[in-house]
Amino acid sequence: MNKIIFMMSVSLDGYFETGGHSLAWQSISEELHTHFNEELGAAGAMLNGRVTYELMAKAWPSADEDPAAPKFVAEFARIWRDMPKVAYSRTLREAGWNTTIAREVVPAEVEALRSNAGGDLFIGGPDLLTTFQRLDLVDEYRIYVHPTVIGAGNPSSAPARPLTSP
Repeated sequence: MNKIIFMMSVSLDGYFETGGHSLAWQSISEELHTHFNEELGAAGAMLNGRVTYELMAKAWPSADEDPAAPKFVAEFARIWRDMPKVAYSRTLREAGWNTTIAREVVPAEVEALRSNAGGDLFIGGPDLLTTFQRLDLVDEYRIYVHPTVIGAGNPSSAPARPLTSP
């Protein structure tokens, strides 16, 4: 059965973003980006909260059109665009790039998606993670710790329980 996996980069002191909501502190090397491409390229779907979806939608739909973009960046742009996505939001009115908007996380719908997806499902966004944790829908956590100290910002709440489900 496909897993539901939460992936997140965090700083050495446990923050996923700065107080100004910046992710610019992350050090995504070619090697790490290639790893993300491999993992997400085999995924069945990406499940994102609104904030994460909008952040991704600003960066990835046309990132491969930049002739200066490294090959691994262009590859991820294609992966992101083509990947089935669910954006969980009560306010988002429209979404493109193979994205379905869901107003609520309904466990039966998530389980149906898990069963029918062509690979694992990846959760994006710490708020969405909290909902999936409350509903006991997270099978695995993949936390990528960057050797950076931010000092303040939004702390990661993952994982709030053991790293793997029984």
